[in-house]
Amino acid sequence: MTDTTDAQPIGSADPTTAADPRFAHLPCRPGKIIAIHLSYASRADQRGRRPSDPSYFFKPSSSLACSGSMIERPEGTELLAFEGEIALVIGTAARRVPLADAWAHVAWVTAANDFGLYDLRANDKGSNVRSKGGDGFTPVGPALIDARVIDPDALRLRTWVNGELAQDDTSAGLLFSFAQMVADLSQHFTLEPGDLVLTGTPAGSSVVVPGDVIEVEVDAPAAPNEPTSGRLVTTVVQGEVAFEADLGSLPAVDDTQRTEAWGSRAATDLDPIADAEPERGLDETLRDKLVRCPVAGLSSQLRKRGLNNVTIDGVRPMHPTAKLVGVAKTLRFVPSREDLFSTHGGGYNAQKRTFDAVREGEVIVIEARGETGSGTLGDILAIRAQAGGAAGIVTDGGVRDYDAVAAVGLPVFANGAHPAVLGRKHVPWDYDVTIGCGGTTVQPGDIIVGDRDGVIVLPPDLAEEIVDAALAQEDEDGWIAEQVAAGHPVDGLFPMNADWRARYTARSDHQTEHR
Repeated sequence: MTDTTDAQPIGSADPTTAADPRFAHLPCRPGKIIAIHLSYASRADQRGRRPSDPSYFFKPSSSLACSGSMIERPEGTELLAFEGEIALVIGTAARRVPLADAWAHVAWVTAANDFGLYDLRANDKGSNVRSKGGDGFTPVGPALIDARVIDPDALRLRTWVNGELAQDDTSAGLLFSFAQMVADLSQHFTLEPGDLVLTGTPAGSSVVVPGDVIEVEVDAPAAPNEPTSGRLVTTVVQGEVAFEADLGSLPAVDDTQRTEAWGSRAATDLDPIADAEPERGLDETLRDKLVRCPVAGLSSQLRKRGLNNVTIDGVRPMHPTAKLVGVAKTLRFVPSREDLFSTHGGGYNAQKRTFDAVREGEVIVIEARGETGSGTLGDILAIRAQAGGAAGIVTDGGVRDYDAVAAVGLPVFANGAHPAVLGRKHVPWDYDVTIGCGGTTVQPGDIIVGDRDGVIVLPPDLAEEIVDAALAQEDEDGWIAEQVAAGHPVDGLFPMNADWRARYTARSDHQTEHR
């Protein structure tokens, strides 16, 4: 059994806290709760961005709760997410303290759960006032660990949901040390005794629903007596009161919020786009036929059926001998606008989501409006696509790191090279939607075939018919070429008149008999 000799019950320092269960696990009601946005490498990498400096937000002390409390998921919302965290409790006032002295101002550490309601997150624009300030949204406790007896770089943080381990990381995985957070904050205002600093959550944070039980524990396995905070237990319940429509912005969710709340697109069980996404893939027999069939032959058969606007114009293969066959996964860029790039260009944006979510046999098709004044992908994303099993990439925009992308070996069809990144000309906007690429419409699940002649889009329901007809035509054209090479004029042979058709049919029947 773990010895908790160095863990002190919270609430013993101020008898007034005993009257209010929200603060019963603390030495006093904190004047300030400061939380950091991104601090763990694992979480930052999951979000697709590593901040160069820490950034923070405030939470009200009325959001505090003790172990064993319940948290309401408000009526009309769906994205309540947990975030297990290590909380620092300030012991002595800190104002403009140097980095070397900052840790000495921390009296205790304990467990915290920084709940967030992603349905309100977009409207908060980073302040998190409503999305993380609700009553009961900051459980802490149940016991304090004396900061003097532990190594701040050797704390362990674990979170369980319904008994299953969901988060397991250590303070060694922080991008910014605890001391840096304290010293940095003290540059701007005085950290007072009892103030709480929530130090961020590692990867593994996700959505919880009514009935779920979340437990968070902080411990120091390498310290004498292995002090622990004990498990901070919170149960989710369903709220019965909806937000008033005429008082402020209402809960709203989109694909971005769902993905970030759940932790990844693959985990978004409530994502209607993901739920509706069809199973994609090519039958191996059909794939083999398409590999053997030239794009020019497919184009001819489509034209015979009245489909002329099916070529992605202006793109060329980076590897001239490459053959591209797969099903479309689409990505849409819109023209660059500074305010839109600030909201959609950074972090785990649509471009990164697309490349992370690509599946085996898919072709990432990018709408860049034929704009070549910026790259639409580089070598890192090409490597990610290859690792995900992508069949290739088609973009009617530019490619940066051109030689490095070519070296990856993935079939890539592009409109040229350019050294600039997205923000110069493009904002990554959406994915898995109908797009326009190279002058033609591409829908998710369309069949994409490319060779040196170009790239063509095949409607899936016509693919078998088209490729069979095209291969038959290829055989016929090959026989005609043999006749022309033997000295016959093309007149009457190409296309074949009745006499030549009869000869060809007889030849085909003869070959069939001898198979």
